[in-house]
Amino acid sequence: MKKYILECIVFISGAIVMVYELVGSRLISPYVGTSLYVWSSLIGVILGALSLGYYLGGKLADKKAEWKFFSGILFFAAIFIGLTVFTKHIILEAVALFNIRSEYTALIASLFLFAPASILLGMISPFSVKLRIKSLESSASTVGNLYAISTIGSIAGTFSAGFFIIPFFGTTKILFFMTVVLLGLSLIASRKAFFKVKIALMCLFIGLMFFGNIHGLFTKRGMIDTDTPYNKVWISYETKGGKPIVVLYTDPFAAQSAMYLHDGELVFRYTKYFRLAKHFNPNINTALMIGGCGYSYPKDFLKEFLNSTMDVVEIDPGMTKIARKYFALHDNARLKIFHEDARTFLNRTENKYDVIYGDAFNSFNSVPFQLATREAVGKMYRALNNDGLVIQNIISAINGKKGEFLRAEIATYKKYFPHVYIFRVNNEDSHESQNIILIAFKNAARPSFESADRELNTYLKSLWKEEIVLDMPVITDDHAPVEYYKYRSM
Repeated sequence: MKKYILECIVFISGAIVMVYELVGSRLISPYVGTSLYVWSSLIGVILGALSLGYYLGGKLADKKAEWKFFSGILFFAAIFIGLTVFTKHIILEAVALFNIRSEYTALIASLFLFAPASILLGMISPFSVKLRIKSLESSASTVGNLYAISTIGSIAGTFSAGFFIIPFFGTTKILFFMTVVLLGLSLIASRKAFFKVKIALMCLFIGLMFFGNIHGLFTKRGMIDTDTPYNKVWISYETKGGKPIVVLYTDPFAAQSAMYLHDGELVFRYTKYFRLAKHFNPNINTALMIGGCGYSYPKDFLKEFLNSTMDVVEIDPGMTKIARKYFALHDNARLKIFHEDARTFLNRTENKYDVIYGDAFNSFNSVPFQLATREAVGKMYRALNNDGLVIQNIISAINGKKGEFLRAEIATYKKYFPHVYIFRVNNEDSHESQNIILIAFKNAARPSFESADRELNTYLKSLWKEEIVLDMPVITDDHAPVEYYKYRSM
């Protein structure tokens, strides 16, 4: 076994690189989203840092090809990964204070959080090659073998992180575990160098992994911090208008769901606009909700339509568990929940609905592009009954560059639906981003915008009556610059 110690170290460090990258996305996504720009920034920074590590590792190995220096690389890689836990909130919140575009925020945060450890992890491969090469005749095969082992480790790390580690363990515990593993590898590589320090640090991080509550030091008092397979989630108990509410956040700066504790009533004004479905189609029997989150509106729907059924497509089973625990979601024979991507659900469903509600977001200002395209809208159209309608929550301006996404969506919906209207939830400046409710009708008959119901009539008065210039192209699966439009809206 001793003969293959170096190969084991290379394999494990290769796995850690990929786990670190995937965990990194979980660390920064609550602050900057999960868009193409964010992933590009994260991957670019880590690849750049690894490249620098390959260069520096090769230089150091040519001068100091000794196990104690190799041990030092592993040791400091462990330290910087461990420090990520203690600095992530400070760095992310500090960077977020600068009012800059999210893709640049992701780039800067990734540089500070992930580049130092990634440089050191990159140094491992060239250093291990130097330690293993015994003659020039076998140098090429040695290099090939070690890099193959490292790549296989990266593959193993990718699958284990995505399918097992991240879904079942919080990011903090994963980072502490990687720290302990690297400290252990450093100890194996050289027992003589800082033996007591390594043992002490391993004990410290093992203790923190099992008994620590580091995130509690950086989280608002009374806020519950948890991880799901898809999100970092915070649950907070607050008050609004003197009434207690429970709020769900997937980023620190905007709430994604909320509920009044005493009666379960809707908190956010935009969700009340979903009630307009009753005005436009009083005989709703079947409904589809895309995006469950805290299940605030599905519960409201079931109370309003006592003989109707609703299917909810929520990609994250962890969100459903949170809704059951904190948002009074209970089993109901009229409510069916599907844990899958809404686009794949639309692709395969043969069900017909009277109304489809859309409220799916990756984060506050990031939407799943595959739900915004002409093809997705066509699937919604096909899934509706003849008098059916789509009610979609969109965060966008109406006019100017900040309204490009909305205008593109209107153009996309008009490819199928004869009537498409929008409602401003809070009557804000049309050039500023806000909650916009888009309603698309399958029936060609022109709808009425007056109601005897006082509440519904209030919402109907928010109808946007001015002409909307459709200057944006239709969004398609082939060309869906949704992230670009959304960042233009910030």
